[in-house]
Amino acid sequence: MDLLVISGLSGGGKSTALHALEDVGMYCTDNVPVPLVPELVRMVRGTDATRTVAVGIDARDGQFLERFGQVHRELQQAGLSVEVVFIEASDATLVRRYSTTRRLHPMGQLPEGIGRERELLGPIREVASLTIDTTDLNARQLRQLVRDRYGGGGGLRVALVSFGFRSGVPADADVVLDTRFLANPFEVDKLRPLSGLHEPVARYVLEQPDAEELLQRAESLVRFLVPRVSAEGRSYLTVALGCTGGQHRSVALVEQLKERLCGEPKLSARLLVRHRDVGHGP
Repeated sequence: MDLLVISGLSGGGKSTALHALEDVGMYCTDNVPVPLVPELVRMVRGTDATRTVAVGIDARDGQFLERFGQVHRELQQAGLSVEVVFIEASDATLVRRYSTTRRLHPMGQLPEGIGRERELLGPIREVASLTIDTTDLNARQLRQLVRDRYGGGGGLRVALVSFGFRSGVPADADVVLDTRFLANPFEVDKLRPLSGLHEPVARYVLEQPDAEELLQRAESLVRFLVPRVSAEGRSYLTVALGCTGGQHRSVALVEQLKERLCGEPKLSARLLVRHRDVGHGP
């Protein structure tokens, strides 16, 4: 990738995402005027052709925002690989986040300013290849999501993610598997306070015949997708397994799926595991 554009609503987490990208070695800069982006990419890539440029673009760019579509097309026509990520959250969440700081929203009075900002950034959101809703994500979770997706060395990275449907589907999921048809350890008193990382819960889940069937099909699907996603030129694939709360069934299944994919034949991709909701409620 030559250029990664990080845009989104004020208070959504754009700065957090840029800091995470800086941690994985990208050249990061915020609030770059849109017309200057092509020159910035040429300058950085001219000194290090392997380094990705990540730029933050938001409503502070004012009148230059209307030129984003033109600049985006020009970069692609020049043969550059460009990806756009848009970060947002619910209006109520954004208002709450601003209420805990002394910063003024760039669009003025809230919540009206959020609506104006959404309208201004609409054209960028429309071309985004990934939209991240941080309503239910904290800063640590957002940083981990960004590092999993864009960090590491070359080659394909496969992220196996457990989650609870109660808190929403992960924003970066490419494949979602619903595990709620399995018997739930939450209904067993002695298992309820544990998670799928504990052996008694894992045994309860994995000994179910349908769990074995699901794992076989999930492993086959991932092994089918990896070479095809790699051939497409993508560097990431996120497979998310969900249950009700993201504590028991999905966690045990993700851990077992990881073990199977690490076995023979070896998966030709780097595996990452993330348990989004473990420790965040029942």
